[in-house]
Amino acid sequence: MALPQTKIDATEARLSALEVPQGAGWAQSARSGALARVRAMGLPARRDEYWKFTNPADLIAPEAIPAALFEDRAESIVFGEIDRLRLVFVDGVFDPDQSDDPAMAGVEIDRLAEAQAVDIHWARDVYGVLETRGQDPVERPLAALNTATATDGVLIRVTGKAEKPVNLTYLHRDTGSDATLHHVIKVEPGAEITVLENGPAAARFNKCMEIDIADGGTFHHIRAQGRDHERRAMTHMFTRLGRESTYKSFTLTANGVMTRNEQVVEITGDDAVAHVAGAALGDGDFHHDDTVFVTHDAVNCESRQVFKKVLRNGATGVFQGKILVKPDAQKTDGYQISQSLLLDDDSTFLAKPELEIYADDVACSHGSTSGAIDETALFYLRSRGVPTGEAQDLLVLAFLAEAIEEIEDEAIADDIRSRLEGWLARRRG
Repeated sequence: MALPQTKIDATEARLSALEVPQGAGWAQSARSGALARVRAMGLPARRDEYWKFTNPADLIAPEAIPAALFEDRAESIVFGEIDRLRLVFVDGVFDPDQSDDPAMAGVEIDRLAEAQAVDIHWARDVYGVLETRGQDPVERPLAALNTATATDGVLIRVTGKAEKPVNLTYLHRDTGSDATLHHVIKVEPGAEITVLENGPAAARFNKCMEIDIADGGTFHHIRAQGRDHERRAMTHMFTRLGRESTYKSFTLTANGVMTRNEQVVEITGDDAVAHVAGAALGDGDFHHDDTVFVTHDAVNCESRQVFKKVLRNGATGVFQGKILVKPDAQKTDGYQISQSLLLDDDSTFLAKPELEIYADDVACSHGSTSGAIDETALFYLRSRGVPTGEAQDLLVLAFLAEAIEEIEDEAIADDIRSRLEGWLARRRG
């Protein structure tokens, strides 16, 4: 079906403001295919089914809307107390001076900007491949745009158990920066890695991460999005799981005018486990969208989606989650929960949970709720001398607990809890 002229015009206007990087055969082939997909699909519009809750206008405009910078503070450095390998990007460009030496046991790390000039590289079997697979049955044109135009990113091949987490830090230094990053992570059989992400990144940020987990591999992902409130971000994570592999991802979001995080998970190997979780706190001019699509295409696999949002002063939260169970995916265990805590009458939570099941031996469930602070619980705490503001914060933290429990590393989980407490205390003050 022909695209509406308005979509064609918006797509060409965006493309005219970008330059497709040149590289070796494998990279150029992937980019050419992605560029063709963008033109065939057109960039998203509000009338598209999976964009009806989120207006993509700011994400597809030719130029980024400027975003004010906030001063870096030592106490604001997420994961600062954790022994990690730090790779720093400033407005979408890798900064070797602020980064650690990427050499680490069990891990090979290259830059996309350098590897794209090499004729043969392991990333050719992943770069753009998982993104392409993730376009069916739901089109994701901003991910294809990323594959076509990303100028930098990291390519991580995990061959053993990584000796420490890899921390991707995104710094924002230019009020008008428009950053596009594409990361590829390949976890070999039996290998294991934890990847941490933090930082505001840019005024507008388009990030794509493709994760290929082989049989018996393990990938842990913890991400913190926050600080610069005027930023706008669109992120995609495309994950493919092999037999007996594990994928666990958690995202904490505080602040941000507009954020959309998409997770596309394809379970292709028997006995695999995939958990995707998130906690979001919004105050005022805040729009946060989690869109998740999990496909079960193997036997005896487990997936969990746990998303909690705390909203006030007119903030908006969105959750769109789907579990697709294919005919041969017997003994599937799929769980999905999305909940919001509305701290006033002005905030909004929009949810679209979905199950599509073609196998008969499954245990799948989904639920979505929205409500206010439990007045009985609040009264109980106040009756025991807890001030109203602190009592409300305790109930908010209890509400978010199920999502935070998805983080296996207790030190990281404690760091996330402390930051939540700090955010709530600052808002109370």
